[in-house]
Amino acid sequence: MKKKLSIAFIWHMHQPAYRTGPEEIYLMPWVRLHAVKDYLDMLVMMDKFPGLKLNFNLVPVLVDAIYNYGFRGAHDIYSKLTITPVEELGKEEKTFILNHFFDANYQNMVFHHAAYKKLYDKRFSRDDIGIEDFTPQEYSDIMAWFNLSWIDPHWRVYPKINELSEKTEGNFTLQDRIDLIEQQRRILRRIIPTYKKYQDEGKIEISTSPYYHPILPLLADMEDAQRSNTNITPPKLESDLYEDAVFQVKSALDMFERTFGKRPAGIWPSEHCVSEKTMGILQDLGVKWTISDEGVLEQSLKREFSRDFRGYLENPYDLCHSYEYKNGKDPINIIFRDAVFPNLIGFEYPNHDPVKAANDLYDRIKSIQYKLENSPDKNHLLTIAMDGENCWENYPADGTEFLETLYGLINNDEGLETVTVSGYLEKIKKPKSIKTIHPGSWINRDFMLWVGEPTKNLAWEYLDKTRQDLKEFEKEITDQQLLFELWREIYMAEGSDWFWWYGEPNDSGQDNLFDLLFRSHLKNVYKLAGKPEPDYLDIPLHDSVYVGSRYPRGEVENFELTGSNNDNWANAGCIEIPTTPTMQEKRFFNKIFFEHDKDNLYLRFDINSYVIDEELGFKDFHQIYIYFKNTSTANPPVANIRTISKTENVMPLLKERFTDEVKMTFFRKLDFPAQFAKANYDNLWILQIKHGIEAVYKDFVEIKIPFNDLNIQKGETAEFFIVKAELGLVDKFYPRDTLLSVTRPVD
Repeated sequence: MKKKLSIAFIWHMHQPAYRTGPEEIYLMPWVRLHAVKDYLDMLVMMDKFPGLKLNFNLVPVLVDAIYNYGFRGAHDIYSKLTITPVEELGKEEKTFILNHFFDANYQNMVFHHAAYKKLYDKRFSRDDIGIEDFTPQEYSDIMAWFNLSWIDPHWRVYPKINELSEKTEGNFTLQDRIDLIEQQRRILRRIIPTYKKYQDEGKIEISTSPYYHPILPLLADMEDAQRSNTNITPPKLESDLYEDAVFQVKSALDMFERTFGKRPAGIWPSEHCVSEKTMGILQDLGVKWTISDEGVLEQSLKREFSRDFRGYLENPYDLCHSYEYKNGKDPINIIFRDAVFPNLIGFEYPNHDPVKAANDLYDRIKSIQYKLENSPDKNHLLTIAMDGENCWENYPADGTEFLETLYGLINNDEGLETVTVSGYLEKIKKPKSIKTIHPGSWINRDFMLWVGEPTKNLAWEYLDKTRQDLKEFEKEITDQQLLFELWREIYMAEGSDWFWWYGEPNDSGQDNLFDLLFRSHLKNVYKLAGKPEPDYLDIPLHDSVYVGSRYPRGEVENFELTGSNNDNWANAGCIEIPTTPTMQEKRFFNKIFFEHDKDNLYLRFDINSYVIDEELGFKDFHQIYIYFKNTSTANPPVANIRTISKTENVMPLLKERFTDEVKMTFFRKLDFPAQFAKANYDNLWILQIKHGIEAVYKDFVEIKIPFNDLNIQKGETAEFFIVKAELGLVDKFYPRDTLLSVTRPVD
């Protein structure tokens, strides 16, 4: 092929402000742990591939935290516990260790450390296991292994890390744990200087985001929420947040110029959220380029991009361009990422051999290149832009084999080139023009994940009230440093993460901490100003939605699967799925019914009509997993659930191990049979070819699961829960805090 295809990889690194004040301890460890697992090795990996060019987006609040850990001695709760003598640990600290120091991917970060795996197996061997079941040495080892498991294998080049990794039996000392944290700080101190070095050498381009990662269009004009989706009812705010939007961008540009010696040309808007007003802000501040998602491009061009069943674009021409936006101001370039690649890399490829996965991605790139061969344009840009940190723990060796294979294939192909975004834009003589930008984000082309839901709107109202009060406080404060600190709390509270986790539909597993952080930033405004704190800021916003459930009133007889409404389910157990008006269209089902006879368990799922198109069938790819635990059998083989959590903060229920798995898949009008798998003693799932499971779908989805398939004998009890997933990624699970149970009747 004569025409080269340019590829812009853009790896986005972001973590929010995890502490309640500038001198406080970090409540979550994710900056430190991703720093030693992702931020630096993603960069130095480039040394193996001369000519490879990459783009990295670093959010300023993350850079602040990296400096705090590396140079200012900052701690999080986890690192502070790690360097604490075991004999000084109390009941609460030991409980915290048992609940949180196994937060690592089992298959890739726990399993290959035999001593850590042994401790993991012990921790989850019984529901009633307690702090007294572990020795002081075991607590020391749990803390050491947790920290070691998060360090990328690359850093075993450091002698001390290698030495500690070689302690295969454990027996870590306090000094070992202190050394571990200091070795992590050593890596942290290298991150920013190394990024600057690679930037100055022309190997990478660094872009940035608004300082505290706010949703810029909502600050610029809250009414854009409803313009993006008419089903959204935004909150009514007294404040005009436009000036905050400008400050968030300008302060980010200023900070990066101080840190990296040059002003960044590009801005990655938080969550790829754009609007015409935000484009104007970027233009006014001299930003040269920005980025959004293909869904926003579709809405802006008023056309849909067709893909086949494997996700291949039928015509990649429009997507593989940069665009110039003017609207009466100096032009700014905008590029749009291909939305399929992040889903493949983030959620699909971790389930496959990394070399085969890399080759599949390469084949997809070549398919795009082939389809562009007869294009009238000389240059085309494929943008692969995504979170650069959260998916790699789901890969063997932290994704190294996958990335090195992919980079190698591209580097050795003369028809492909990797580029920095600015480098590509410099060679474009006549960029395509785009006249309007539809307000939207990477997800569902709207802002529903951050506004419109009652709890999210309440958070915006609290922010608005606090900001109004600060405006009044300003009139009597002359100390400029104090004013800076007061406004910094407001800007932190504008971060996207708090609103993402409030209410429906997301669940971090630690929503209470995100709620505490949000309210703490607002309360700090009053504390610093010497004013009384409003009582309502002491009350958590987070609504721990109760999923009501009732158990069956008795066993049924002569049950028949029909998929239609009948009296079969009159006495069934039921899980009511909570709803809010703005989230109605996002739910997959409205209710879950369950009941049993002497031989079978039956479940019914009432599917939400919003997810189905009359002609196409199911609009998106959906999965239902049902996990069972045989509580009557001593030491049965068990395995971790196969679905991937959206966050490192995994809910306790998702950490349990189960004996049986039933999986149902729904897409378009395709008829996928139910799949049944059993756990073995190696923590793996074995697909069962022969089973008696049956499923029908008409008005409802109904499924019959024989007790014999679950090895549940008469009088024995099975516990179970249900996971709703998309491409193996946990979306929701029911119930949230306990397992359902069913006992097989005795004749």
